[in-house]
Amino acid sequence: MKKIRIGSGAGYSGDRIEPAVELAVKGNIQYLCFECLAERTIAIAQQAKLKDPNVGYDPLLEARMEAVLNVCKKNNVKIITNMGAANPVAGAQKIKEVAQRLGIKDLKIAAVSGDDVLSTIKDMDLKIEETGEKLVSIKDKLVSANAYVGAEPIVEALKNGADIVITGRVADPALFAAPIIYEFGWSPDNWDLMGKATVLGHLLECAGQITGGYYSDPGYKDVPGVAHLGFPIAEVQENGEFFITKVPEAGGMVTLDTCKEQMLYEIHNPAAYITPDVAANFTGVEFNQIGKDMVQVTGATGAPKTDSLKVSIGYVDSYIGEGQISYAGPGAVARGQLALDIVAERLKLMGVKYQEIRFDLVGVNSLHGDKLSSGHEPYEVRARVTGRTQNMKEAVRIGNEVETLYTNGPAGGAGAWKVAREVIAMVSALIPRSLVQSNVHYEVI
Repeated sequence: MKKIRIGSGAGYSGDRIEPAVELAVKGNIQYLCFECLAERTIAIAQQAKLKDPNVGYDPLLEARMEAVLNVCKKNNVKIITNMGAANPVAGAQKIKEVAQRLGIKDLKIAAVSGDDVLSTIKDMDLKIEETGEKLVSIKDKLVSANAYVGAEPIVEALKNGADIVITGRVADPALFAAPIIYEFGWSPDNWDLMGKATVLGHLLECAGQITGGYYSDPGYKDVPGVAHLGFPIAEVQENGEFFITKVPEAGGMVTLDTCKEQMLYEIHNPAAYITPDVAANFTGVEFNQIGKDMVQVTGATGAPKTDSLKVSIGYVDSYIGEGQISYAGPGAVARGQLALDIVAERLKLMGVKYQEIRFDLVGVNSLHGDKLSSGHEPYEVRARVTGRTQNMKEAVRIGNEVETLYTNGPAGGAGAWKVAREVIAMVSALIPRSLVQSNVHYEVI
């Protein structure tokens, strides 16, 4: 029975690069997928594109391609990635530039676009899923709107001979489902097979999480070699059965527990995990440890895909002003608290306008609040003030008041730091599938 091996080269935009190289060199894989696009990431990329039409793709695209292109070409490994972000065509052109610089020839690069629906939805009477409000309420603040696209355009690119496929906003599991659909000639309306491919993609999409990175907890859940964490590989057969593994000499581990934790990560209804390709059913999934760092996955099914697609919408929500300063030694907590009290009073005296404000002692109460943190007296603390404002000017003033503690606050303050930044918030809406038309652009060397 025919089988293929797919490696996960990244689980987020800033992920490590060397594990992907290890997969391409030692993993005996046919596909290397880089999942690097979060909801907020694409909004930030869209802002970059508005300033310069030649950018808007993932900032580490060039570095990743420089690291893996030669070995992938040598070992006949195809690359699929969503590092195109807000500008897949420019990303494809950048990959072509890197390949030419490396002396690589006979390469076909496909850019999948069409997910940008900002102009389409601006005047639609859409409901914001998270709040129930109408989209028109934030119309003037919109930065981006990208529909989650499925595997179909990636499959099209592979059928047309693409060695590399770079996309914008596709559903994360679709990156991994596409090569399976293409290689085995699966029908896109075989819902059970689509469900199996989606579960595979969901397990691989966060890379090192399933090989023990996010699982590790010293003394409770020990993981070997986490500094040299290997990224996962899925070996899948034509009938949809597959197992998860890794390069044997790489750090980390693949066990029943690491797989179960990853399967439960970021899912809503396990009986209907909705993607553009299928409503996957996770409830029948079973894991079986078939060898060291080898876990077989069976039992996934699926139901027909929905008539609508989710749109991830980015908008300018507010601004954040933040300041921090450290205190150490005897009485550190008392001095840190005095610092916070001083800033709180100063903000009132200066008339700083904010919508929300937090006063935290990092190391004492910043995560769990005063009630759960009582009785804890650390030797060092970091005072942090964070406020949300409606303009940059007010945000800057918050950090400034923390910085003035250097000479006007409790004794021993050090390491003051401040920042003010724009906040891109995300909401979502549903639009008819028919309004989203994918396009595939090719660059050839």
